[in-house]
Amino acid sequence: MHKKNPAPQKTKAASQLKSFAIAGIGASAGGLEAFEIFFSHMPPNSNVAFVIIQHLDSKHKSLMASLLGKYTTMKILEAEDGIMVEPNCIYLNKPDKNIVIINRRLQLLEPEKSHALNLPIDYFFRSLSQDQAENAIGIILSGTGSDGTLGIKAIKGAGGMTMVQDEQQAKYNGMPRSAIDTGLVDYILPVEKMPEELINYLKHPFNNDDDTALSSSQQVQNYLQKIYALIRSHTGNDFSNYKQNTTRRRIERRMAVHQINHIGDYVRYIQQTPVEVEALFKDLLITVTNFFRDPEAFEILKEKVFPELINKISGNSSIRCWIPGCATGEEAYSIAMLFMETMDTLKTHINVQIFATDIDDDAINTARAGIYPEAVAADVSPERLSRFFIKEDDVYKIKKQVREMVVFATQNLIKDPPFSKLHFISCRNLLIYLDQVLQKKLLPLFHYTLQPNGILFLGSSESIGKFTDLFSPVNTKWKIFKSKGIVIEHDGEYPAIPAYDRSAVYPQVMERKMFGETNIRELAQKLIIEEYSPSHVLINDKLEILYFSGATEKYLNPPIGEPSFNILKLARPEIVIKLSTTLHKAIKNRSSVIHKNVIIEYHGSFHAFDIIVRPMNESTANKGIFIVIFSEKNMQNKMNKKATTVPQAQDDNQRVAALELELNSTKEFLQATIEELETSNEELKSTNEELQSTNEELQSTNEELETSKEELQSTNEELVTINAELQNKVDELSRANNDINNLLASTEIATIFLDTKLRIKRFTPTMTRIFNLIQSDIDRPISDITSNLNYNNFYDDSQNVLRTLERKEVEIQNTDNTWYSMRLAPYRTTENVIDGVVITFVDVTKIKQAEEHSLRLATIVGNFNDAIIIFSLDGMITSWNECAKKMYGYSEEEALRLNIADLAPLYKKQEIADTIEKIKTGTTVKPFKTKRLTKTGRELNTWITITKLTDSSGNMTSISTTERDLDMVQY
Repeated sequence: MHKKNPAPQKTKAASQLKSFAIAGIGASAGGLEAFEIFFSHMPPNSNVAFVIIQHLDSKHKSLMASLLGKYTTMKILEAEDGIMVEPNCIYLNKPDKNIVIINRRLQLLEPEKSHALNLPIDYFFRSLSQDQAENAIGIILSGTGSDGTLGIKAIKGAGGMTMVQDEQQAKYNGMPRSAIDTGLVDYILPVEKMPEELINYLKHPFNNDDDTALSSSQQVQNYLQKIYALIRSHTGNDFSNYKQNTTRRRIERRMAVHQINHIGDYVRYIQQTPVEVEALFKDLLITVTNFFRDPEAFEILKEKVFPELINKISGNSSIRCWIPGCATGEEAYSIAMLFMETMDTLKTHINVQIFATDIDDDAINTARAGIYPEAVAADVSPERLSRFFIKEDDVYKIKKQVREMVVFATQNLIKDPPFSKLHFISCRNLLIYLDQVLQKKLLPLFHYTLQPNGILFLGSSESIGKFTDLFSPVNTKWKIFKSKGIVIEHDGEYPAIPAYDRSAVYPQVMERKMFGETNIRELAQKLIIEEYSPSHVLINDKLEILYFSGATEKYLNPPIGEPSFNILKLARPEIVIKLSTTLHKAIKNRSSVIHKNVIIEYHGSFHAFDIIVRPMNESTANKGIFIVIFSEKNMQNKMNKKATTVPQAQDDNQRVAALELELNSTKEFLQATIEELETSNEELKSTNEELQSTNEELQSTNEELETSKEELQSTNEELVTINAELQNKVDELSRANNDINNLLASTEIATIFLDTKLRIKRFTPTMTRIFNLIQSDIDRPISDITSNLNYNNFYDDSQNVLRTLERKEVEIQNTDNTWYSMRLAPYRTTENVIDGVVITFVDVTKIKQAEEHSLRLATIVGNFNDAIIIFSLDGMITSWNECAKKMYGYSEEEALRLNIADLAPLYKKQEIADTIEKIKTGTTVKPFKTKRLTKTGRELNTWITITKLTDSSGNMTSISTTERDLDMVQY
């Protein structure tokens, strides 16, 4: 099951006719270009209001209104406090304000300084989803970061529509990619196609002023059942017991997205398009959640509920929690963080196990990864961000100690077995999406899984209904309840699961409940109707009546004083002995017994009947369930004491004789029965003593077995869940290990990893060229391995890096005259723990050779008798040798600030410019004679030779001149 957003309460604006739509558009870097394209394609009379939210610098005034006015004739306004939103208008956010919308009026708020990051797009989108519900539209354009992602989730959770710019087109694709990664985007389009799709969507019956696209006709209901069947066939999940209004509106929205007007056409579409079944499934399971949702409720948990739970745990026991419908894991991690904070406050530590489950595999995978967009900083305080998260690029990652408290698994709450012996359950904003049938199953299920006084945490729009005998309120505002330990049964409303203390406190009620569940009453009625149709009762082997049928008042009367269901206490005095004898025989032999011709007086008349006791059937005989039937007979000579006819003497004698005969027969039978009972009683006493002893042993053994069984079931559930998570981790580690192996094998950088004792952990193949390594050298000390390096401080340098944690870099040479740049650095784990040394060797032989060549060339150039000058294509001098310094009088520092034209007399400056242009065009310039000026202003006759300098691609980068003083040569 999925956790859902609280059912959107339609506001006054949302309940009115949908006169026009309100679309929020979020953008950041690169957004201006996207806005221009979007509004140049949007008709000015589209009957849509647009609210643009950007990331703006509070120190600079935005020019968006004037720039955007060139591309649309719609009215462009800056958002003001309390302004009513109107159609065909564009509203721009202010740089230093957040915007919310309430009843279609914009309200400006100061950004919350308590959070590390202000996310204005998320802020507005969330309020838009609450105000407009399913009428909300969210659009994300170019931008960096992940602002808008949580807002997109909120709009989808409320049933709205979402659009995102194609990340291939976006100038900056951070925001579009983050939104698309949620899997909740309806349209991913180039900006120029967005307006057309938006207008088509709004024209659909789902968004017009008519009734909903799906009526309540029987035909529509049949189509809905077909859709449920397709989803169940594709995903294995049944939505037929979800609230019909919610599922119908989700289906209508999908029809609007695909421009399908009739539900029959949509059924055919999803039959032909399996991917749409998955999309509809995702729509029905919107994963709208966030960290510490309803902070006041979490504060109550931290201050009042969790301390009480922790203080009750003793020894090595653990606190067991269950988060059904955990979605992408935010609430599960919030609960884990809250427990850690509470334990820190109480200065204690107890193991906390949190089981978080959901039916959506994608959501569970996201939760397992524990990686969230930086937008979560809006919901988490800076202190918690610092303590429980690791910031990596533009995401936040849950720290290991929090992640290890939570076990995630895929589970269908309706049909899969629950966890047991729990102390805390958080099932928020899920029940509101289920009908009464499922709610009546789940609430007793939660009670069964909780230990006495365990806590149930529901959403603010949910309640326990009439199950007040199962839970007592802890906080009614935030729907926190405590489990009661004793249960009174409701008529047929509990699931068929055992409950602690029930049978002990209400044994008869529980047994009668069990008979109802196995249809024994119907079986008994059918049997009696077919064979006897007399009055009868059902009893157990303790002689307790479980069920009455027919007119039993002739044979049974309620006792005076304390009430009882014992059949012998209820039996009329004249039949107690006969009934007792018959019962004991039947129970002893587990077979049918009949006592015939029992006579009683009832309302002045004598009635004859048979007492029949028989087991119900083979399956129930072992359970000790019997039926007692009072089968009445027709007496040939029924006598009425109130008769006024005076009998004849002969008739009187016959009647007396018959009565005496019956009395003697009864006395003989009674005497035989008494003797038999006395004998049986003695045997039973002896047997009873043995049975009591055996029973005590069996009870003790049974209790131990029951406890072991529950523990094994619980352990098995946990192992299955943990095994699934570990398998996922193994797969991830295998892929990561393959990536690392391929990376290390493909790189030409020789790398070796040492542990804290300088033993070899891993090395790249290139490393074997430097050290004499083979694969079996793993775990050997590096000091045992020989190398071809002309360097003896390798081991000492490694120890120094471990001790000082400072990096070291040194250039060394091997015996083959190959040069390496050796870098030593501490090996840090993700928890910032030093776990060894990593050493890399980069081949810098070519660099060293180039340096030596450059050094020799620089020496030659420095001693050259001619001035050598290098300048850029714009004439700025970049190199100046020693001879140039002597020839012109400028130091190198002064020359590097000059343009080459500064060395020419005024009448020769144009000559230099023309020469540079010729060189740029590829014209070869032969050596020539010209004039130059020294620092003192003296003109020199110089002979110039020009050389074009190019890069490795042949592109000209600069110009070199060799200049000789002709006057000095002549001299």
